[in-house]
Amino acid sequence: MQDDDIATIMRALGHPVRLNILRILANEQRGECCCADVTDELTLAQSTVSQHIKVLLDAGLIERKPRGTRNCYIVQHERLAALGTAFSGMVAGLGPVPPKLESEPA
Repeated sequence: MQDDDIATIMRALGHPVRLNILRILANEQRGECCCADVTDELTLAQSTVSQHIKVLLDAGLIERKPRGTRNCYIVQHERLAALGTAFSGMVAGLGPVPPKLESEPA
């Protein structure tokens, strides 16, 4: 996963409502959830929920599945797993650099 991908996903996850939407979708027994179902669980207008869902879609964190006249959404667990792997590697790379040992003068 490239740094641009990580930054895009982190921006999408940077709002508490979007984190909550991901939790709602991840906990859905059917494996998918429509926008109206998400709106029912939040105290936000449908248009606000739709805007947050669009950000998650654009970041590739969820996928849209048309179901008749409705769109349902599914969490992209593979993308989240890839983020976890990339993020742990990135954080490990930010650790302190061990000091270089100076060679003894001859």
